[in-house]
Amino acid sequence: VSAGTSKEEIEEHWQWLEVNLLHILPVFESDGDITDFVLGKIKGIIAEEMKGEGDGAERTRGEALVRFRKFFAAPSTELLVVAVSCSYWKGRMPRQGWLYLSVNHACFYSVLLGKEAKLAIPWVDVVRLEKKGSAPFPEAVVLTTRHVQHNFSMFLNVAETHVLMERLADAAVRRLLDGERVELGDDECDGAPTTSPAAAQPGAVELIGRAQSARFRAQFRLPRSEQLEVEGDCTVWLPSDKSHVSGRLHASQSYICFASRDDSICTIVVPFLEVVVIEAATSSSVLPNALAVSTQNRLTFLFAHVRERDSLLLHLRQALVRARLRSVVRSRCGGGDDDDDDDRCKSVWESPANLVVPCEINSRDEEAAGHEPRGSEKTNGAVSFTGTQPLLNVFYQGGFEEPNIKLSKEVSKEEMWRKHFQQFGRATCMYVTEHTRHLVMQGIPVRLRRELWLLFSGAVHDMGSNPGHYAELVDRSLGRASIATEEIERDLHRSLPEHPAFQHPLGIDALRRVLTAYAHRNPRIGYCQAMNIVTSALLIFASEEEAFWLLVALCERLLPDYYNNRVVGALIDQGVFEELIAEFLPTLHERLQELGFIATTSLSWFLTLFLSVLPLESAACVLDCFMLDGARVLFQLALAVLHANAEPLLACRDDGEAMMLLGRYLDSVVNVDSILPCVPSMHATANFDGQPLAPMEISDLLHTAYERFGSIKSELMEQMRFRQRLKVIQYLEDTTKRNVVRAISTGPTGFTAKVLEDLFDLFKLVHVQSVYWATDGGRAALGRHDPSLPYMQQYRVCLEQFLRLSAHLSPWACGEHSACLFSRVFSAMDVARTGLINFRDFVLWLGVLYNGDLTEKLRMLYRLHLIEVSFCPHGVVISTFEITRLREKYPFSHFTHNANSDAADRSDAEDGFINMDAQNNTDRRASQKEAVDYRQMLRKWEEEKEEREKSMKELPKMNQ
Repeated sequence: VSAGTSKEEIEEHWQWLEVNLLHILPVFESDGDITDFVLGKIKGIIAEEMKGEGDGAERTRGEALVRFRKFFAAPSTELLVVAVSCSYWKGRMPRQGWLYLSVNHACFYSVLLGKEAKLAIPWVDVVRLEKKGSAPFPEAVVLTTRHVQHNFSMFLNVAETHVLMERLADAAVRRLLDGERVELGDDECDGAPTTSPAAAQPGAVELIGRAQSARFRAQFRLPRSEQLEVEGDCTVWLPSDKSHVSGRLHASQSYICFASRDDSICTIVVPFLEVVVIEAATSSSVLPNALAVSTQNRLTFLFAHVRERDSLLLHLRQALVRARLRSVVRSRCGGGDDDDDDDRCKSVWESPANLVVPCEINSRDEEAAGHEPRGSEKTNGAVSFTGTQPLLNVFYQGGFEEPNIKLSKEVSKEEMWRKHFQQFGRATCMYVTEHTRHLVMQGIPVRLRRELWLLFSGAVHDMGSNPGHYAELVDRSLGRASIATEEIERDLHRSLPEHPAFQHPLGIDALRRVLTAYAHRNPRIGYCQAMNIVTSALLIFASEEEAFWLLVALCERLLPDYYNNRVVGALIDQGVFEELIAEFLPTLHERLQELGFIATTSLSWFLTLFLSVLPLESAACVLDCFMLDGARVLFQLALAVLHANAEPLLACRDDGEAMMLLGRYLDSVVNVDSILPCVPSMHATANFDGQPLAPMEISDLLHTAYERFGSIKSELMEQMRFRQRLKVIQYLEDTTKRNVVRAISTGPTGFTAKVLEDLFDLFKLVHVQSVYWATDGGRAALGRHDPSLPYMQQYRVCLEQFLRLSAHLSPWACGEHSACLFSRVFSAMDVARTGLINFRDFVLWLGVLYNGDLTEKLRMLYRLHLIEVSFCPHGVVISTFEITRLREKYPFSHFTHNANSDAADRSDAEDGFINMDAQNNTDRRASQKEAVDYRQMLRKWEEEKEEREKSMKELPKMNQ
């Protein structure tokens, strides 16, 4: 009679019917007339409400959600995002229907000539998702799984639909990868609890907004708490060139940002805390419809051609007031009687002079004076932490007694940067232009390196908004043992061992504190190999706290997913790198594939940011460019290295010779202008005849990389990364399955490798579906997939999931006492009493059940009768959506008790379409009688056995 997303909505509609229609119905003579009148009245109301909305591709969410749950028997926790009209190409014939995009599935429904067709594709099964515009599929979205390719076309807005599908697929594979709940927003500010699934489900507009906020944060290196609030086209006035640069203006709750169409031309990030006034500038022919933003360092940014300037001005002024209020509250909450405590909350926002302490160049005499390591100390119950200054200050061994050429060049570089700051601004309020990039490629002066690294990487924003956070982490993590700390201790002496700073307790202690603090801050990553090498380089040029925040920016923003137990981000970028080699160096790509050399080499390059293969003074220049332009620099530099060695690589006979060739070349890359001491790379090699190669200047190599491979942009990289992420995660899951099957196939299960693979897929599917439909048990199961565990224990199921599995696999699942017996089986396998069983235990039980001899089966049955269980459900309720998915994807006809009925159900499916008729799947336990309680009988038998034992007398002992 009525349908809605909540009971309150249905009751409201029913009350409207009673008030407005019930008193009219007695005038009709027949029930048919009453029905026609009510239906006509409701349809007229719907038509009146939808008047003027046009024929959109997206129906109202309430109606679409009702249809989605009706067609696919989806549970209430399966959250629908949007429903769009499109066509599904089945052969050469398109089927017009509706594509329902939910959080976990892409479902298609169509009715053609009275015949229904339904298709449900889990996002975790997708290995490729791309948009094509060629015949015979105009403006099509191609969704490819492991075995089938699905083509959807004829969208009203194909670009928007493709973005939504990418976002949903990416969130699903991240859930599969991380073993934790990755929400579609995945933002720290989206932590508000919801009272119902309907309230929690994201809409298409909200989902697109979250994706835009994520791109906004990545583009401007902002904290994860920032949300994009407004954006629009405009131009910015460049005082240096006296010209306009077109681009887009963005604003969040704490920042005003601008990026040109080509982001290499001009980028601006202005914190609201640095803004003095925002006002409308006087319009003129040079600056029409202009907006002026004045900052504390007497720099004014002029934005012209601003659309709806008055409304934008009002919004920015309100955001400025809110930012100042937040700053005052933060200062009062963290302040005290001491002025220093009040000033901490301003942190790096004060001025460029207070941003960093200039890096000094000390002589050996200062080192000889002795420097004791400083850490966290407790004074009057508070944490007072004083970290080490840049290790360069302490361990620089190249003191100058008189000026020389290198020092003169360093001074001239500093003078160039001083003029740049005067012209383009300094610290957070700064024009980042082509001139900035040109200076960075020449090498940042040592005194300015840490300041500019903090600025370009965005670490300055995290450090400014979290004063004292590093000291608290150090205090909490000191003395705590864990797997991460053990790995850190093991790698401490392997971190740039050639540098004197890490041959001394001062440098090693600082490295230990930074790595341990980060492992404590982010236990999901903890510690990963290569983090020690990168952090060592950061500590040379930055203070301890600054190195920590640079590491945070590196692991969580610049190179996400790189540093974890499976280095998934590096594997993804390996695939991207291989695609780029095939595009830019096709001949060399074929040869490198034959040698099998790309994977092993690129992994060490990317994970260590070339620190392991370049001399330190040259690798520092790579870090300069990396902090400015991000990961694309790594690809450009790697391609430039391969291009420079293309001919010798083509002549290599094996991968060892190719690695030796590139190792010699990278050792010859030098920085002739560096005033740092010469520290060789960690894997320095020599020529075959002992003669080194001719030196290659690092600045020349970087210029070549930017000029020849400058077309590699961040947007292109993100698209390629998304494609590779789907492939890599599916590859990792296949690897896990093969390792599990290889380990179990040697045991006494009696199953073939093919059957074990199918069982593993089913076991994982039940686990993942419990995660999809977020019941309390599903949320608990979500945390059980830990990729760091052994392969056999990565997926574990609880009792509720085990009952679902048994309902599909057991030949006596329909018996009167099957549910109670399954509970006893679960208790028998759960030896550790964790409430979880792994795949190995599950397969061993099935092996006895199907392949064991009579003695083994009787022994198992006897053991089950000796187990007491506190919960014996009388039935397992499984949704039609789940049953059809399991039966259709994993038809275990050789396990089921009624293979003919399953085959009949599967005959309705055609070309991947699933018949989800709920009437064909009735509950076999509806008429189940109440189970007989045998526990009392077992207790009585146990008591009688104990009485007999007590009444027995010992026989007298006999002599020898």
